[in-house]
Amino acid sequence: MAKGRTEPDNDAATARRGRPRSAEATSAILQSAYTLMATTGLAATSIDAVARHSNVSKMTIYKWWPSREALLIDAFLDHASLMLPLSGTGKPANRLRRHAAAYAEALLGEFGRVQLAVISECISNTGSAEIFYERYLRYRRTALVELIATGQQDGSIGAIGTPEDLYDAIYGSLFYRYVFGIKPISPAQARNLVDTILMIRDR
Repeated sequence: MAKGRTEPDNDAATARRGRPRSAEATSAILQSAYTLMATTGLAATSIDAVARHSNVSKMTIYKWWPSREALLIDAFLDHASLMLPLSGTGKPANRLRRHAAAYAEALLGEFGRVQLAVISECISNTGSAEIFYERYLRYRRTALVELIATGQQDGSIGAIGTPEDLYDAIYGSLFYRYVFGIKPISPAQARNLVDTILMIRDR
């Protein structure tokens, strides 16, 4: 598991055989895959390229990841855990503001381009983004939905919709605006969006 990663290792049940993973080799593979996606593009980020860049054998990569898509998603997940950590302290509303603002800022850089490319790859190869949801989004969505529910329970969040719908309204809106370029996204706008949708009461 790469340093800083907080999400669970989704490959444990399907990819580990033989000796346990080397943390150093795993980190090298994930970092190499993300770097190649960001610098050379998704099409050039083959298993061969990742093996050369990370100095880890193709056999090892195939042993630990069931598919190229799974590796690319896990590389993106690993990077996201460093850029957009889900841990933290403070009131739910403040934590949600910080996270939404950080996500909006990340979308404007290579992170946004890589995320969109990985989702597109999943849909192109499998016909849906289910693998992206299962390996990346589900865990992060669940954590933030629980944070919204906590804010509703302590009264700091006044919105009465389901936490799931409120989460989708915030992050779906940010991603929608990014994909279609409807309007500029800024951290300040993301914080305002959180305040508006969640009816924050501690402003």
